[in-house]
Amino acid sequence: MASVDLEKLRMTGAGRSIAVLTSGGDAQGMNAAVRAVTRMGIYVGAKVYLIYEGYQGLVDGGDDIKLANWLSVSNIIQLGGTIIGSARCKAFTTREGRLSAAYNLVQRGITNLCVCGGDGSLTGANIFRTEWSGLLAELVEAGKITEALSQQYTYLNIVGLVGSIDNDFCGTDMTIGADSALHRIMEVIDAITTTAQSHQRTFVLEVMGRHCGYLALVSALASGADWLFIPESPAADGWEDRMCERLGETRSKGSRLNTIIMAEGAIDRHGKPISSNYVKELVVKRLGFDTRVTVLGHVQRGGTPSAFDRVLSSKMGMEAVLALLEATPETPACVVSLSGNQAVRLPLMECVQMTKEVQKAMNELRFDEAIQLRGKSFENNWNTYKLLAHQKPSQSKSNFSLAILNVGAPAAGMNAAVRSAVRVGLSQGHKVYTVNDGFEGLAKGAINEIHWREVGGWTGQGGSLLGTKRTRPTTYLDKIVENIRKYNIQALLVIGGFEAYEGVLQLVEARGHYDELCIVMCVIPATISNNVPGTDFSLGSDTAVNAAMESCDKIKQSASGTKRRVFIVETMGGFCGYLATTAGIAVGADAAYIFEEPFNIHDLKANVEHLTDKMKTDIQRGLVLRNEKCHHHYTTEFIHNLYSAEGKDIFDSRMNILGHLQQGGSPTPFDRNYGTKLGVKAVLWITDKLKETYRQGRVFANAPETACVVGMRRKVLSFNPVTELKEHTDFEHRMPKEQWWLNLRPMLKMLAKYPTNFKEYVTGEIEHVTRRSLSIETGF
Repeated sequence: MASVDLEKLRMTGAGRSIAVLTSGGDAQGMNAAVRAVTRMGIYVGAKVYLIYEGYQGLVDGGDDIKLANWLSVSNIIQLGGTIIGSARCKAFTTREGRLSAAYNLVQRGITNLCVCGGDGSLTGANIFRTEWSGLLAELVEAGKITEALSQQYTYLNIVGLVGSIDNDFCGTDMTIGADSALHRIMEVIDAITTTAQSHQRTFVLEVMGRHCGYLALVSALASGADWLFIPESPAADGWEDRMCERLGETRSKGSRLNTIIMAEGAIDRHGKPISSNYVKELVVKRLGFDTRVTVLGHVQRGGTPSAFDRVLSSKMGMEAVLALLEATPETPACVVSLSGNQAVRLPLMECVQMTKEVQKAMNELRFDEAIQLRGKSFENNWNTYKLLAHQKPSQSKSNFSLAILNVGAPAAGMNAAVRSAVRVGLSQGHKVYTVNDGFEGLAKGAINEIHWREVGGWTGQGGSLLGTKRTRPTTYLDKIVENIRKYNIQALLVIGGFEAYEGVLQLVEARGHYDELCIVMCVIPATISNNVPGTDFSLGSDTAVNAAMESCDKIKQSASGTKRRVFIVETMGGFCGYLATTAGIAVGADAAYIFEEPFNIHDLKANVEHLTDKMKTDIQRGLVLRNEKCHHHYTTEFIHNLYSAEGKDIFDSRMNILGHLQQGGSPTPFDRNYGTKLGVKAVLWITDKLKETYRQGRVFANAPETACVVGMRRKVLSFNPVTELKEHTDFEHRMPKEQWWLNLRPMLKMLAKYPTNFKEYVTGEIEHVTRRSLSIETGF
């Protein structure tokens, strides 16, 4: 990966023309992508054109291809759909249509095209690219363009951004719109759950996904659905009996509702479609349950984009411009994609070919292969769902016992992690305890054995149902040791923030004094601050970013009827600026002050001047975010007063402190899914370590690798010993010494039109898409 020289970038961009269009089905986040492509193109000195109505606008030309300026894409990041329109275009599938499109581009000197759409739209773009020289030759022959013009624009560069709510494009972890569609689905499931419980009903929910079961699978995993239909893995013959048996069993054990989730493309093993009404009638006929069908339809495409989709689209749009500037006639058309938390470039036709292979495998009823071709993440989701959906009696009791506790401030997703950890522990034959109120509860004996049904319905609940406290174990070490001995606890799973990491580190360092602490320990990072060492993402941070983003959207909207107003908004996060930075990108903030990037009074003055210039344009509002501990003296009130004084007669300012609303609310689909999978991985790792360290009738774990933090690093799930992470941790400011998200800062500044040094920005590398690359763990 290479960093970028801004001056070299500007030299490359000067005199170039870039066009952007959105095609196929719309997806939330497309506007953020259009905004990023437009602003990055202008920033590097290129002309940027917006093509309206997709390929139809490209064919029609005229007013459908408009030169954009910086303000053309202002205040669109929060809008769903696509402001430049999208349309299915039959004309572009013909040679005549593509001839008109080539003429319209050449007339404006456009040889760089960014297409945001699905695999059909991107395949069309690639055909256009390969035909380009032939199309120009035809135009010369017909006398529509001169030979000189043809020689000036000899080749067309294409870059694709995948916009599809189905997440059905091979090679990319997440497509634009998929996360937002999951938000819509989970909102409906949460709402339906309350009414279903009231009336003891069964609900059959049909979600989009004619050829791909991603939305159905992840929403089933995130909601704990009783039964799931996806086209990649149809139910075996006799599924009707097994489904009704399972629904009846859950009711007999005290559940007041049943949820069945199905993709619209649900089929049986012979390829015959299964409809939601057929499933409903089956349940009514066999079980007599009051059953309702809800088809979500286009609700999933609508609404505001999630924070993830806004940041993803912004990063992809920026990377697309760099890819276009670096392209040569020999470079294959590429798709800008996400790999972990990094942008990568994938050869477009490799992705398209692999996506077609999935459909071919399904058509030929090779379903196991279809699941593998969807990628390792999809396969892991499927296996995790099957593991947790239904209680299977363990083969034998393991004689091991595990205690689970929450430590630190509450974070969304904690309950999802507890649920999956409890269920996997029980399926492994362990005795599982839950501890109320963190290490304090462990010392005071607030320890209870827990069973499968007791954690039903926990996935969608915010906060911490076990109760959590910030107390470190050193305060109660003797009592903790006494209870570990009393309950014969051989493993601890601690779900929490920086205090959880510190607490386990203290227990490990006390192993020399207490044999009872020579047990297996694991930390699942869960904090809205995203400040735990050993992981790129902590549970709860996605929910917090979305909460901050939604509040800022409303704050911005409140200024729509007011001339020239700047809002100063304070976010949580301790000393860690992740929350302020990510929310800042998601809401299109003018600045975000963080501790990791020191600033002084001159910087504040420059920001005021920047906003003063902005207020002279048509956009007469500003938004500035401030991390709560970014500076000891420049408090939120100080910055508000400074802006008020310096902006006098030009703009007024208002102050907002978001506070604890960032900790509350239902977990996002990402945090539910992430928590569920971390709980599974952690308990499977604990089980392996228990077996490795069991000797002479007891567990004796004193090696560093028996006490770890489980975390995601780019694409890899890893277990890092807490003792080894010490040297990578800033204990005074409670955060890791190196943080990946700091390379998002140049993007935040560029999109706000600040001069910025792109040397910190890391560009994507070309990666190939093969069956082997799809089999690698690609995160969550």
